[in-house]
Amino acid sequence: MTNGGQPPIQNVEVYPSGQLVRPHRGVLILVLGILGLVCSCFVLGVIAWVMGNGDLREMDAGRMDPSGRGLTQAGKICGIISVVLTIVGLVIGMLMMIAGVFTTAVASRPV
Repeated sequence: MTNGGQPPIQNVEVYPSGQLVRPHRGVLILVLGILGLVCSCFVLGVIAWVMGNGDLREMDAGRMDPSGRGLTQAGKICGIISVVLTIVGLVIGMLMMIAGVFTTAVASRPV
């Protein structure tokens, strides 16, 4: 460990002002968010959402390259939509199963 107990900084860019920042992961977050939408994959949506939040926080603090803010926000939003649609789909599926059970139970009663 160097830097007063801090781990060494890897993959950094130096801005003209001399400030060190990590490169953004906007493309990765956007791809995860889109895959979460297209594949209806809850896990990928959550990962895009969490990574997007973390990276936006780092950009706001000045520790990450802000040029990828738009990609990061788009990926985060896709992740949120993916998670919401998956939950809504599960709830609708459960309601349909419950309705089917009740319909079967009512239809199978002797008259």
